Amino acid sequence: MNYAIIKDNIVSNIVEWDGVSEFSVDGDIIVCDENAYIGGAYSNGFVARPVGPSPEPTYDQLRKNEYPSIEECVHAILDDQLDALQVKRQAVKDKYPKE
Repeated sequence: MNYAIIKDNIVSNIVEWDGVSEFSVDGDIIVCDENAYIGGAYSNGFVARPVGPSPEPTYDQLRKNEYPSIEECVHAILDDQLDALQVKRQAVKDKYPKE
């Protein structure tokens, strides 16, 4: 089982311990929950890691997410639909021109 070592209301370490063996720690030892992380706060319970806003997707990610998938490309090649594939690719290039 995982335990957190708490010193000055901060998780200083997380260790695996059987709960009965002798174990010396500098601080308090408390059973971890899903919110425990090293450097995290503890105040009558573990304080969850703060969640900030999601970062804006990069230019490369925006383009990559909209390009036809590999499967779509293979099907276009096998079905002789390269013109339709190029139209899709060009639409992405127009929407997200190179910077």
